[in-house]
Amino acid sequence: MKKAISVNSEDIFNHLKVSCQLPNILESIITCKIIESKAAEIGLTINLKELQKASDNFRLSQQLQTIQDTEIWLQKHHLSLDDFEKLIYTNVLSQKLVEHLFSDRVEAHFYQHQLDYAGAAIYEVLLNDEDIAIELYCALEEEEISFHEVARQYIKKPDLRRAGGYRGILSRRELPAEISHAVFATNPPKLLKPITTSTGIYLILVEEIIQPKFNEQIRKQILGELFSQWLQTQMKDVEIEIDLNGEQIPLSNGKAKMTLPNGRMSRD
Repeated sequence: MKKAISVNSEDIFNHLKVSCQLPNILESIITCKIIESKAAEIGLTINLKELQKASDNFRLSQQLQTIQDTEIWLQKHHLSLDDFEKLIYTNVLSQKLVEHLFSDRVEAHFYQHQLDYAGAAIYEVLLNDEDIAIELYCALEEEEISFHEVARQYIKKPDLRRAGGYRGILSRRELPAEISHAVFATNPPKLLKPITTSTGIYLILVEEIIQPKFNEQIRKQILGELFSQWLQTQMKDVEIEIDLNGEQIPLSNGKAKMTLPNGRMSRD
């Protein structure tokens, strides 16, 4: 016979608190309120056609192909149909607000920061001995050994080793500054001299520099970046009250001051 375990709202709240997830939850709630407030201020509206399309796309993304699939998904996430409609409404509202605020700035932003969206196809091996790194670099330059052979001998992570050290196509922001500078300053294909960082010595082969093209993927990325920056500014400019235990405590300048259920004060 299965043992019954009960879970109530206080248990959920306490788990969020002790697992240190509460700040992220609060930030998400505040973000939604900022979006709703700004949308109301500028008079954004959503029609039924937009909601239906967004609902269909969401179900498709979650592989909810039948009514039964949707019902199971709702039960899993403890959502009612009204909750589901609210979820879709919030998503559409956010998207419309992003477009309203930044759609006319995206292309200009791309061309002003074009280098930030370039990519580099690189192979790398991380070593902890500078002498070995130099020795391998010279052997690679003299074509006494291939980069794939170096990767097979010195990379510990199985997936990266099997790929010959291939890291994929990375942007400037995805690389440490000292590596990024060297990678994007070279004329590929090019083996870089060993680069020493706080994590070790890198041997890097730059296969190709991919110049960015303005497309829908880049457009969405930039919209997301601009919206994120805007939200951070809004978070600093609004005064927020968080009521966790029947007592409202002001929050301003991004500093949270809350009364927790045990009566102690906590500052984030």
